[in-house]
Amino acid sequence: MRPPRRHLLSVLTLAIASWGTTAHAQSLQELYDAARSYDASYLASRALAQSAEFKAAQADALGLPSASLAANATGNRYELPKVNGDSNTVGAAVNARYPLFNKANDATRAQAQKSLQAAQADLVTAEQDLILRVSQAYFDVLAAQDALNTTRASKAAITEQLASAKRNFEVGTATITDTREAQARFDLATAQEIAADNDLRTKRIALDQVVGRTNVTPFGLVKPVVLPPTQPANAEEWVTRGDESHPAVRKARLAMDLARLETDKARAGKLPTVDAVGAVGMQNASGNLATTPGTTKSVTLGVQLAWPLYTGGAVENRLKESVALEEKSRNDLEAARRGVAQLTRQAYFGLQSGMAQVKALEAAEASTQLALEATQLGYRVGVRVNLDVLNAQSQLFTTQRDLAKARYDVMLANLRLRQAAGVLTADDLRTLNALLAR
Repeated sequence: MRPPRRHLLSVLTLAIASWGTTAHAQSLQELYDAARSYDASYLASRALAQSAEFKAAQADALGLPSASLAANATGNRYELPKVNGDSNTVGAAVNARYPLFNKANDATRAQAQKSLQAAQADLVTAEQDLILRVSQAYFDVLAAQDALNTTRASKAAITEQLASAKRNFEVGTATITDTREAQARFDLATAQEIAADNDLRTKRIALDQVVGRTNVTPFGLVKPVVLPPTQPANAEEWVTRGDESHPAVRKARLAMDLARLETDKARAGKLPTVDAVGAVGMQNASGNLATTPGTTKSVTLGVQLAWPLYTGGAVENRLKESVALEEKSRNDLEAARRGVAQLTRQAYFGLQSGMAQVKALEAAEASTQLALEATQLGYRVGVRVNLDVLNAQSQLFTTQRDLAKARYDVMLANLRLRQAAGVLTADDLRTLNALLAR
């Protein structure tokens, strides 16, 4: 017997919809790679880091020779009682300068290199921020999807319980109270389903906005879920890592180096500068009133010394200012180190608490499942009422929803710990990808 045409169309429609969802399903690593070429905040940080390279190259030019071309042309016409005529001059010269001794320029060049390293530290911070934003949006979608699935499963169970209460009422083995209780739970589950569906749509929009794609469906967790342990399993080891490699600490150290170089530059205000200078010139004079008609060539080589003798106290006060700012940068470094250590400890213990909560919820899921089965059996034999079954079902589905959310929170907490310690990289996403189904 051939299946009805309507049935075939329904199957085809479901197959196409399923194919479309699978086509857009992507891993966390793939979506992060997409976000790197789309996210405006990250691209702005990358452009700023690139500009720092050219700024450093500008400072390097202070230690290199420079040359300039100068040209002039003049024409004079004289009309005097006894003398009439003109005098014309055309000339050009190439002037060159090479710094031999300039401590201020040396400090400026070193500062430019430190500023370049600081810009690179800012780029690392932007990359870590992007990793977390993509991961947060990714797991938010998965959590919202699990919440919707749990709500629908709860609604289906309540629907079955409602039908059972109505049958029992019709045959006289239950009161109208059971039916009304089940109906109230059904109506509440319907409202929760609508809210969960809207939340999922909102989370999908947020993920699409971060990665620059539409209709992205993240891969879910592999079953059974086995979360990796925290390594190293010691908060102080993570703190040590943060003190060594955190971008904020590195930037604070670079700021202190910049302040020291600024002090060196201020001291250089009392020192002389020595430059090698040279010029090659040619001048042509013409006209009947020209002093030396014809072409004149000249070559000049020399050493130029400039030594400030009195600056009205500007150099001395600038030196005092830079010393005070150097002390400020030293304290800023200490504040950055303490702040990173505090955030790292908080992230570590938060992760440990999250993992303990996952274990507790896993145990709670198993116990609530057994409790529901016992309650359903008691309801069938008449020692439990309909409300007991509804409460047990609600407890199970709430536990399953909380467990799924707790697992995603732990995965994010792992990334936040690595960010707090300054060691978060895109390679860490590969570890999470191993937990996702293909």
